[in-house]
Amino acid sequence: MNALFTTLTVLIVIAAILLILVVLLQNGKGQGMASNFVAGNQTFGVRQTADILEKITWGLVAFIIVVSVVASFTTGTNGAAIDVTDRIENVAGDEQPAFPTTPVEQAAPGTEVPAE
Repeated sequence: MNALFTTLTVLIVIAAILLILVVLLQNGKGQGMASNFVAGNQTFGVRQTADILEKITWGLVAFIIVVSVVASFTTGTNGAAIDVTDRIENVAGDEQPAFPTTPVEQAAPGTEVPAE
């Protein structure tokens, strides 16, 4: 795997975890976790804290989208397209299983098959 792709994936995971935390800190319809941080609310004011959390949320969302698009171009294929159909068809390698062309007649036990 490409080192750049791995780094971008780690950054996306970290940003997603931060996004979860920021969303949990925001006030919802009821009392959110932000109400537990009274010192922060008194220093910045309730409205400024909500504005900052909203800006951080949108920033993290934009970061995740941009880094995801960049990571999709650095998958480590070096410009070569991956043909899944070709891989599925060649699972057995060069050996293709031999399938019978006509069904084999089987006689019931105790009976004979007439010769043709």
